[in-house]
Amino acid sequence: MIHSLNEREQALIDLIMEDPNCSVSQMSKALQISAVTVRSVLNSLADKGMIVRTWGGAAPAFHPAIAERQRTAVECKHRIARAAAALVDEGDTIMIEAGTTTALVARYIFGKRNISVVSNSTLILPYARANPQLSLTMVGGSFRPETESFVGPLALGELERFHVRTAFVGTDGFTIEYGLSTHLVEGAEIVRKISQQAERVVMVADSSKWGHRGFVAVLPLDGITHIVTDRDLPQQACEALTDCGLDVHRV
Repeated sequence: MIHSLNEREQALIDLIMEDPNCSVSQMSKALQISAVTVRSVLNSLADKGMIVRTWGGAAPAFHPAIAERQRTAVECKHRIARAAAALVDEGDTIMIEAGTTTALVARYIFGKRNISVVSNSTLILPYARANPQLSLTMVGGSFRPETESFVGPLALGELERFHVRTAFVGTDGFTIEYGLSTHLVEGAEIVRKISQQAERVVMVADSSKWGHRGFVAVLPLDGITHIVTDRDLPQQACEALTDCGLDVHRV
């Protein structure tokens, strides 16, 4: 979603997020571009599903929390997702849990044929549309705009019907003592179920998550097999995680 926007589109999205009542004339003045150009860019954003056009302006088509997370550690998330995608082989079956970093894994799966993907994340849809080699199965359930995901009993039941080689999951925090944790109970349930349906579980998370403990326990460290993170993860942490039997990739 936001990762694929150009500079002008991103600037307009930022204005709309700050003030959903911002008019075309106000956008024009703020960005020092013509009203005609503003309308053209707004139309482009509407075509991408990023906004909903309103009389004289536009409104975001997604939850503010998603936009905020997608603007955080952008380059780092792309490096992590690219390295995680390299773990996918031709003909693989994978699950991808909802999250701004996990969704990017689907973006970087290219040049490999017949990849079957099961996910509860709507953020994956643009990448599935763009890559004919991805066969995407979306699970249903209760939609949560703040995570762009489907959760709840229906989603859990549908996930149980699949078995995959690799699952990609995220986290809001991870430590040696408490493993993976998050702030959302429903999200934790999804990660647990996904991990049960996969032969190996790859956690993708930037190093800022290290040492933090979220509200809800998700998985102990022995519930995952790989960690893909960035180079800022302390060497001491990397060694401790490796000693726990994890395959740690710092990119």
